[in-house]
Amino acid sequence: MVPRRPLARALLAAFLLLAAVHLAVLLLGAGAWDRPTQVLLMPALALAVLAAAERPRSRPVALLAAALFFSWLGDALPALASGDTAFLLMVGGFLAAQLVYVLLFWPYRDRSVLLRRRWLLAPYAGAVAALVWLCAPHAGGLLVPVLAYGAVLGLMAVLATGAGPWTAAGGALFLASDGLIALRAFVPGFAPPLDGFWVMASYCAAQALIALGALKRAEAPPAGAAGGARARRRGGPPGVSRRARGRGAAPGGASAGGPRPGR
Repeated sequence: MVPRRPLARALLAAFLLLAAVHLAVLLLGAGAWDRPTQVLLMPALALAVLAAAERPRSRPVALLAAALFFSWLGDALPALASGDTAFLLMVGGFLAAQLVYVLLFWPYRDRSVLLRRRWLLAPYAGAVAALVWLCAPHAGGLLVPVLAYGAVLGLMAVLATGAGPWTAAGGALFLASDGLIALRAFVPGFAPPLDGFWVMASYCAAQALIALGALKRAEAPPAGAAGGARARRRGGPPGVSRRARGRGAAPGGASAGGPRPGR
């Protein structure tokens, strides 16, 4: 869903520009600009979300904004520490973000692969299990928080499939991005070319897809309201066919001149 409002479109364009600049910084190896550009990403996306949403803002929009805030903490807080402490600050911020995303997607669980087409759970379960198998032997004292984060991340990605194709793609990309971080942090010798670039490229795409997909779902009118709007555009109330209106029938099947049905 591309926002309709000009301000929201401008802010989304600003986010995309910042993401492009940040990825260029990673490609060029300009380390001094790495963190400053990264910490601007989620505020720009959150502003675009808030500008695009109708007022008063719904619970899904509030949850989406909260998840982006905690994601920003996960991006920003590690700069205040080093070593395992920095890693735990990152995990803590993103764990909070994933828990909020779980709350956001939970109402759509009946449409997700958790309850429909359950054979599609296999790739998610396999990815999480493979990450645990590869990373757990080297996680040391970080094993418990890493396992907790992996479980919540996998649940978020599964539930995201219920809110639509955009959020489903975003959830899968988030799982891939954080999987690369875990492999890089814990698996000895794992250092693919441009790994930081691919982590951030998939992360930015994941957050944008989740935000736009969640906005689309949150702003969609209920099915009954959509049917009523279509009926009004056709020139009559919902549930009354054109032929019935031509005969002068009233809603509910009673004739225009006859008695209306009682309770």
